[in-house]
Amino acid sequence: MSDDVRFVEANGLRFGYLESGQGPLVLLVHGFPDTAYAWDATRSALAAAGFRAVAPFTRGYAPTAVPQQEAYDSDTLGRDLIALVRALGREPAVIVGHDWGASAAYSAAALGPDALSLLVTIAIPHPASVTPTPSLLWAVRHFFALNRRSALRWVPDRDFAYIDELLNRWSPNWHPGPDEAAAVKTIFRNPKNLDAALGYYRALRPWPPSSHKMKIGVPTVSFAGDSDIMPPAAYERARSRFTGPYEVVQMPGGHFMHREHPDVFNEKLLRVLERVR
Repeated sequence: MSDDVRFVEANGLRFGYLESGQGPLVLLVHGFPDTAYAWDATRSALAAAGFRAVAPFTRGYAPTAVPQQEAYDSDTLGRDLIALVRALGREPAVIVGHDWGASAAYSAAALGPDALSLLVTIAIPHPASVTPTPSLLWAVRHFFALNRRSALRWVPDRDFAYIDELLNRWSPNWHPGPDEAAAVKTIFRNPKNLDAALGYYRALRPWPPSSHKMKIGVPTVSFAGDSDIMPPAAYERARSRFTGPYEVVQMPGGHFMHREHPDVFNEKLLRVLERVR
């Protein structure tokens, strides 16, 4: 498997991406704090199974360009994915999104359903189905820390110790080694890229983006970790947001379930993908 970065123009931005295999297109979209390299094991498994697995670095994450004007709302992120699918020349495609990638994937399915044959989300139920509670607000307290401009100054402290803290907090039964976050820390050492990644949090508003107000007709599968901050029951409550087929797949692990248990995740994902062959 080659890790050579390729480039494509999409939605007015130059995106870097990693690619493996040939066949139906599966777009693998990372979240925070992560990079396209988080999908290496999944790219390899998908390529071996006869899929074309493409993992882009999302907007602002080097080597993808930082936009000249700050635009990191979920509607924009969703349009990025639609444009990537079309630029890669294999529409419709499967979009698999984790964390911010899941938020963007929900937006893409609402705004450009013809670009998707299947939507797969990981660790984030449909945002419009989530009801704030005191325990949930505590669990997502990073939202309130990272959306401040001052975060650009303190997040790099002690070799980005906060990034390690988030990995441990969100996947409490996972004990990643010191190299697990090395790729994203390398990107964040450039202040422009860190500022861009934090821009996703600054783009949050008390009201949902227009795409999250729309119901989704694209067949959807959501992966829920049994030790994540969002319990599997939250995904069941999201069923009302879908007019097409909707399935919840439970996984061992927390927020980074696809990295904690890559073999289990890849097996379950390949089973899901059989429906698009």
